[in-house]
Amino acid sequence: MPVSRLDVIYRKLLLTKFFTKGWGVPAHLERLFNFRKIMSNRETCCELVPKDYPITIINSQKYSDCHIVEGKFRSPFALHLPGLVSPEVQDAFFQMVLPLQWSSDYKPMCIHLAGTGDHYFWRRRNIMAKPLLKAGIGAIILENPFYGLRKPKDQIRSSVHYVSDIFVMGGCLILECLVLLNWCERLGFGPLGVTGISMGGHMASLAATNWPKPLVLVPCLSWSTASSVFTEGVMSESINWDMLQDQYMNDQLYCEQLSKACKIVDDPFACNLSKSFTDSQVQYGIDLAEELKASYVTPYELVNVIKMNDVAESSCQAITDKASSAAKEKIISRISSIKNIPPFIPSKNIIEMKKRAKEALWFMRGMMDECTHLKNFSVPVDTSLVISITAKTDGYVPRRGVSKLDEIWPGATVKYLDCGHVGAYIFYRNIFRDAIIEAFNKAKKQTSPSSPAIHDI
Repeated sequence: MPVSRLDVIYRKLLLTKFFTKGWGVPAHLERLFNFRKIMSNRETCCELVPKDYPITIINSQKYSDCHIVEGKFRSPFALHLPGLVSPEVQDAFFQMVLPLQWSSDYKPMCIHLAGTGDHYFWRRRNIMAKPLLKAGIGAIILENPFYGLRKPKDQIRSSVHYVSDIFVMGGCLILECLVLLNWCERLGFGPLGVTGISMGGHMASLAATNWPKPLVLVPCLSWSTASSVFTEGVMSESINWDMLQDQYMNDQLYCEQLSKACKIVDDPFACNLSKSFTDSQVQYGIDLAEELKASYVTPYELVNVIKMNDVAESSCQAITDKASSAAKEKIISRISSIKNIPPFIPSKNIIEMKKRAKEALWFMRGMMDECTHLKNFSVPVDTSLVISITAKTDGYVPRRGVSKLDEIWPGATVKYLDCGHVGAYIFYRNIFRDAIIEAFNKAKKQTSPSSPAIHDI
């Protein structure tokens, strides 16, 4: 499957490295694997979060276009697994974005989870939540563990230190979504839903599996497992495989005990990971890197087009409409001229590193499948309310050899965009919002308006 060249370029511009300190404490990983079995069953997971779980409102303020409520609560995950969640991550913070007046008897509410690098609330508030208010859909924007208000002091940007941090993040978000969905139901909101882009889309999918009632789910630019993201896609270049291999081979708890606790879900021989790279492929990768130097959009231009799209959608006036339009037209023209390339081939250094780190690659794949593959979780109560938006040439979320979402969840809808991961985020966010509106309209036909009055917030 071809991969968007823009995805390859954008990854090369970023400095973020993942898992800079390794796998994580083996004893912590063992506890996470065991707890995953409880969380992946809807009945046992729901019992972990009382319906009247306490939430503290920090602030409530009305503006000219919306009503914003800020709140926090202690993550249930931190209570169930003490010692695994760092102090900065333990408290969950959120913003609720409400219309000044509801347009119908329905009061739909959608939780928005963060994609990689989406710190704080402003991006999701302006790009997704406020435009959806016009369709009468409220929003809860949940701060991601290890991001923004919940970022450990020694963490740089979005560079989580350990592989285990990803599993802590997912566990926190699953239980925190249950807290917020229960709270929304008590307040009389409905129908309810959850969405997210990229990593946020997959986290939304995991969270939706544990809600015991029909729930709108719109995962954007994600798929059925995170294993291929870190082992095959462009993100694999952000990992020090030599270090992970060294840790794996020098600790029996990793290579003997923990590796046996992880099961690879999909047939690995259908994936690129099981195939070695030929010398001609390595040379192609080197030649391609040289070609990109002469043809790609500069870092400043790419960052500017992303910012300008944000500016246009949030109705900010930081730059004039004329200048924004002209700049966008120029850059979009250059980006559109970039053609797709054959399946992603990492740099020569990464290729050689992966050859040295075969055991670490398989361990990563097994761990990610164990804790993130949707086959290991319950099927949503009503899959007809699931609309997945996927990019055909996604370099961040490879789908080759991975279970199809609509096969795991029969009845779910999958829509494909003719672009890559980065291009979809920059140019097709209106498609994401349209899918959310479509799913909520479908949910309204299946439910009656919430009967209890909404309490004062």
